[in-house]
Amino acid sequence: MSEIEIAPGKRARVAYSFDDIAIVPSRRTRDPQEVNTDWQIDAYKFDLPMMAAPMDSVVSPETAIEIGRLGGLAVLNLEGLWTRYEDPSIPLGEIASMPEKNVTRRMQEIYAAPIREDLIKERIKQVRDAGVTVAASLSPQRTAQFHKTVVDAGVDIFVIRGTTVSAEHVATNVEPLNLKKFIYELDVPVIVGGCANATAALHLMRAGAAGVLVGFGGGAAHTTRKVLGVAVPMASAVAEVAAARREYLDESGGRYVHVIADGSVGKSGDIAKALACGADAVMMGSPLAKATQAPGLGWHWGSEAHHNELPRGERVEVGTVGSLEEILLGPSHSSDGSMNLFGALRRAMATCGYSNIKEFQRVEVLIHRA
Repeated sequence: MSEIEIAPGKRARVAYSFDDIAIVPSRRTRDPQEVNTDWQIDAYKFDLPMMAAPMDSVVSPETAIEIGRLGGLAVLNLEGLWTRYEDPSIPLGEIASMPEKNVTRRMQEIYAAPIREDLIKERIKQVRDAGVTVAASLSPQRTAQFHKTVVDAGVDIFVIRGTTVSAEHVATNVEPLNLKKFIYELDVPVIVGGCANATAALHLMRAGAAGVLVGFGGGAAHTTRKVLGVAVPMASAVAEVAAARREYLDESGGRYVHVIADGSVGKSGDIAKALACGADAVMMGSPLAKATQAPGLGWHWGSEAHHNELPRGERVEVGTVGSLEEILLGPSHSSDGSMNLFGALRRAMATCGYSNIKEFQRVEVLIHRA
């Protein structure tokens, strides 16, 4: 990757976001009905290459069941309102209705309620009893505390998600999570992230992750760049981690680790671009927060928005555009890429002549800065 000198002794790499690239059709086209968007991780197969982000404005047990029924995978946030309150509709309604000037402080107070193990078990059981794949998320800080409860409750896929997750966390006051040992001892596939480059991704792959999340998620609701100065242009990050995956595939003798783009996936075109850069699937938040069934009631926020020491997210008004089924599978009555997300992916793949995701990862892309 090319570098430029920004000052004597300091160089910076040139990197590209999804907005900076465009997909180039090839000589062949195909009927969209002949395109296969299936995605399989470990023993679990899905019709849609997507995960709903573990955000309280997006995933409730009810929306997790509906997304599973529609062919996707929703990830429950086990540090959210559903594991702190018997009836989360009351705090959800308050968050959606409170004035802007009070929202961060009040969210910190609402999320200060303790996480209850009995509610973790109850929410997982609710999704499992519906017959869909159960995925649930904890932050690295909470994983050691609650992972046994989560696994015993019957989770199928375990997600460890933070702003940045590494296999070499250094801490002196508390014992850091030994990621390699933790994953080895679990009987379920573990997806870990976020990461932003090949070095970090390779460490997570070598620790035993079944999938890695690329990016820092929650782009529509994050202020991480303003607060920490941390950001990642997603096209370059996904392509770099996909290249690291190929290196690890040779190194491990054929173990395939899934690359999941987590961030800046706001429109249907971003899904196609993420897969074109080498992702196997995408993790989405804001597009699904616009569903009529979304628990955020037209608002969107992530766990960073109520961090007790350093909030680095916002409650964002996203409105509603249609049902979950219309957003994921159509039909669409909008031309802005917010509905029929995977119908659009099928058409993009068909326009370029590809029949499945693995083939589509090889599509040509161009730098196309507006």
